[in-house]
Amino acid sequence: MNRLKLLLRENISLILSNLLYPEKEFSLMPPKKLTFGDLSSNLPLVIAKELKKKPMDIGEEILEAFNSKLPNYISKVTVTQPGFLNFEIKKSYFQNQIKTIMEQSKSFGRGHSGLDKRANVEFVSANPTGPLTIGHGRNAVLGDTVSNILEWQGYDVTREYYFNDAGRQMRILGESVEARYNEILGKKFSFPEDGYQGDYIKEIAQIVLNESKNKPNLEKEIFKKTAEKEIFKDIKKSLNKLGIHFNIFTNEKTFYENGDIERLLEELRSKNLIYEKDNATWFKTSALGKEQDRVFIKSTGEPTYRVPDTAYHKNKVEREFDLIIDVFGADHADTYPDVLLALEALNQRTDHIKVLLYQFVTLLKEGEKVKMSTRKANYITLDYLVKEVGLDVVRYFFIMRSMNTHLDFDLDLAKDQSEKNPVFYLQYAYARICNIIKRGESSETTFNEKFNPAVLSDPEELYLLKYLIRFPDFMNLAYENLEPQNIANYLQELSSRFHKFYSHCRVLSEDSEISKARMALVKSVKVVLENGLNVLGISCPERM
Repeated sequence: MNRLKLLLRENISLILSNLLYPEKEFSLMPPKKLTFGDLSSNLPLVIAKELKKKPMDIGEEILEAFNSKLPNYISKVTVTQPGFLNFEIKKSYFQNQIKTIMEQSKSFGRGHSGLDKRANVEFVSANPTGPLTIGHGRNAVLGDTVSNILEWQGYDVTREYYFNDAGRQMRILGESVEARYNEILGKKFSFPEDGYQGDYIKEIAQIVLNESKNKPNLEKEIFKKTAEKEIFKDIKKSLNKLGIHFNIFTNEKTFYENGDIERLLEELRSKNLIYEKDNATWFKTSALGKEQDRVFIKSTGEPTYRVPDTAYHKNKVEREFDLIIDVFGADHADTYPDVLLALEALNQRTDHIKVLLYQFVTLLKEGEKVKMSTRKANYITLDYLVKEVGLDVVRYFFIMRSMNTHLDFDLDLAKDQSEKNPVFYLQYAYARICNIIKRGESSETTFNEKFNPAVLSDPEELYLLKYLIRFPDFMNLAYENLEPQNIANYLQELSSRFHKFYSHCRVLSEDSEISKARMALVKSVKVVLENGLNVLGISCPERM
């Protein structure tokens, strides 16, 4: 419908010019009431104040101008209170779009905003301290689907995983493995406070034992290194099960070793933005418009998140991506602005960095919240979730709500294989279409590219068709908002309209002309469903 909107905007612009009316930004969207037409605009309301006229009077004047020479794709223009212009588009315009969809096929709905551009999407970025949980799962699926959306727009996307294998968490991990190692050997051991208690710690300790051949008094680094290696191996396997693959794994330690962090601190110090207080190193954000300064390096000598992350983002900027996206949990809301502030203070570009914050996940089972604690090993792993409900359901459930809202992952609904489950509802529509096409191929009617779209005049056919051609609009919306939920919502509504069409209109009938046209419509729906599901990373089963 984008092309239709462009045509209409051009016509409106010409009329405004002829009427000596001002050019203003105005909306052009499908109205809430179908009886008003196919597109509605608030233009009279927008320019009323400047013209010092009533919106309805302005609407009537624009209406008269349209009626004097109605464009060939418009059948009717009306004005409704309090000052909306409504446009009814000729059926032929929608009917002829079927050929466009079928011709463009897998390219239908693709954008070109990212052609010859490079994007970097950092997501998951969980430190290798344990298995991926459902919280990591939402991050993983959001990041991967956003990457797919960018690729749909033509971007060359680099998927990047950033991690830290040093610091307190990793030290406690190594100590936890060492304690279990000594436990296996029957030696005295002291389990660290806040240590990691999962069975995977015992499994890693056994691997250390097997590889060391029962050697006593091993170097502590061996326990940490083995844990990191084995956990990362499992993390990658878990991501592979979701169809997620990374181009780059970047270690925070790199920026200490190559001197980037020291150079960063020196640059900020040279700008008088670093100072010492209470045995800690502070970033003078108050000089950059913030109310309070931020600790960069604690009195213990341990750097805060802001220091290596600023060096890392500086590195990403220097890699000259056209777009940089970070997918973070809501707990990063207070820290990422300081990273951007530091970059700006160093005269680094930040306008192409977009931070996507997602709210956390609650697992519901039999209507009750499942309590989880990573340290105490009381959590649901991503592997368990995929095993229980399947890849498609996991991916869909993680993106079917806006990332700005808390997500209740209903395990009972996810396991349901009826139309109550939104994933099966979508896939059933696709499988039903495949069955219709298969029956058509075995019928006596010859289905080819020659069909008459003008015979598609039933209200249910047009109801489906008018929504079908809006697929590019929703793909653009998902790109503009970087919100996969827009695609999921569109596909649900499209499936609903298809099921209504199918129950009302018999596709294969004795009237070969209608059968051919309806088959073309059905095939067009298949194209759009497949394109949308592919971007979401969800399979398109031909049978269910």
